[in-house]
Amino acid sequence: MAFAIPLWSQPAVPVTGGDPFPVRRIYCVGRNYAAHAREMGADPDREPPFFFMKPADAIVPDNATIPYPSKTANLHHEIELVVAIGTGGRDIPVDQALGHVFGYAVGLDMTRRDLQNAAKKEGKPWDMGKGFDRSAPCSAIRTVGDVGHPDKGAVTLEVNGEPRQKGDLADLIWSVAETISYLSAFVELQPGDLIYTGTPEGVGPVAAGDVLTGKVEGVGTLTLTIA
Repeated sequence: MAFAIPLWSQPAVPVTGGDPFPVRRIYCVGRNYAAHAREMGADPDREPPFFFMKPADAIVPDNATIPYPSKTANLHHEIELVVAIGTGGRDIPVDQALGHVFGYAVGLDMTRRDLQNAAKKEGKPWDMGKGFDRSAPCSAIRTVGDVGHPDKGAVTLEVNGEPRQKGDLADLIWSVAETISYLSAFVELQPGDLIYTGTPEGVGPVAAGDVLTGKVEGVGTLTLTIA
């Protein structure tokens, strides 16, 4: 088939010991750790999960260097467990949800916090605060056969070797299975979808020259440099 313009390349994430994982959509869960929800001024006991999205080509590989993005003076880090969907479905029951998972990775939800806060204040969408270029760094995916289904383990981030964020997968308000089930009631999940599952407390700004090192125990490490 001929197209009016040249086709762009398919965004993908490396898979440890396997072929790359093509990325279809990136879903992100907001405020899925109680301490972070309080940090952002919300009550975690009253809110069901909510989602926002990033474009697939916002993916950035491990050990990349990215420019400090335009239109912000307050770029924040948010370290997260990433779930890679291998089998699609709609209205997936919680007890079957993990059967749809291909594997797991470590991700950063980079956020133009000043733009996000301004949008919140005015009741406008967050898109330009969350879904900008190179806003979704992601480590190589490790398959379920390699790491199982992690439900506990430290989630940490250091900036220039100094601790910034620390949490545990056991503290997720909505578990991976519950998140998949809930999201699949709104959209039909497909192979190639990624779910960024939320960040623990300690989010904060980064500057040009900073080196970020994020880890999810039992899953992997992600390193990012801000140019």
